[in-house]
Amino acid sequence: MSNIRLAIVGVGNCASSLLQGLEYYRHLGEQTRPVGLMHYDLGGYRPNDLEVVCAFDIDSRKVGRPLEEACFAPPNNTATIWSDLPHYGVTVQMGELHDGVAPHMRDYPPERTFVPASLPPVNIEEELRKSGAEIMLCYLPVGSQKAVERYARACLETGVSLLNCMPVFIVSSPKWAAEFTARRIPVVGDDVKSQLGSTILHRAIMKLFAERGIKLKHTYQLNTGGNTDFLNMLDRSRLGSKRQSKTEAVQSVLPERMPDVNVHIGPSDYVPWQKDNKVCFLRIEGEGFAGIPIELELRMSVEDSPNSGGVVIDAIRCLKLARDRKIGGPLISIAAYTMKHPPEQIPDNIARERVEKFISGEIER
Repeated sequence: MSNIRLAIVGVGNCASSLLQGLEYYRHLGEQTRPVGLMHYDLGGYRPNDLEVVCAFDIDSRKVGRPLEEACFAPPNNTATIWSDLPHYGVTVQMGELHDGVAPHMRDYPPERTFVPASLPPVNIEEELRKSGAEIMLCYLPVGSQKAVERYARACLETGVSLLNCMPVFIVSSPKWAAEFTARRIPVVGDDVKSQLGSTILHRAIMKLFAERGIKLKHTYQLNTGGNTDFLNMLDRSRLGSKRQSKTEAVQSVLPERMPDVNVHIGPSDYVPWQKDNKVCFLRIEGEGFAGIPIELELRMSVEDSPNSGGVVIDAIRCLKLARDRKIGGPLISIAAYTMKHPPEQIPDNIARERVEKFISGEIER
């Protein structure tokens, strides 16, 4: 089977973790049972079938550098999985800035924040066509509405599938979804779930409370971290879609929606020394038998960026299967399973079953 040709927009921690993880599994080999993947073989495609053919960023420490060097450049600060990356033959190109950098980030030391390059952007559509990219991974910062829309438009113009890993609503927007469907381009989004992160855990516990007959009264989810995502989100004006995405992911699994005033998800806070480590604090309050109070508090610590790597690898391969099968538009099953704000919210156990049926070809999307 042919390689899956990828374009990456935003060579940050998530892109770095993905590239390092792919090399980790490539060296692990098929004789060892792979740990940390939901699927090693997905429809005949394996992790080592993924190939990055072009990359875009706006940071002066990444633009113009080979991809294997740029993914370790500041302000990236995720854990090192595999330091000896191969020579990809890909130079990071200057993307279009738009609203990709929040104004407040210019007030922080360069090793913590973005340093935009003073170069003209390349022609995105031209570079996508030259590279032969099939799937674009969008890893832009939260709140980059105009920038994400610009890259989504480039996908429409070139026939490239979009995997939108961040909370700007493209795939879950009826208008955008209709355009991708009309052009027969498969897409997945929006806002990737981690393999085991705060959202997927919050959903599971809230659903368990409800199924066990406990009346849910209040809940919050608070997260801290020290990567550029958390620094970017100090600007609360950029958080509207992020908070909506995470809140709806939790509310959607409940048989009866909780009053919005009783559900608090975010804002997050920035703790520089945590780097790419994310700490989640969950609290759920309810009433059990005869109205007796039940309270749960939970703390979870994860390395933030690698936590989405395996999920993204599965979504990429499902998009490739859809392209092979000439299926266009949003892939409902894989979006519901891997994204916080998919076009259709489906309970995780049912979404997983549908993904397996999609992979086997029993259902179209």
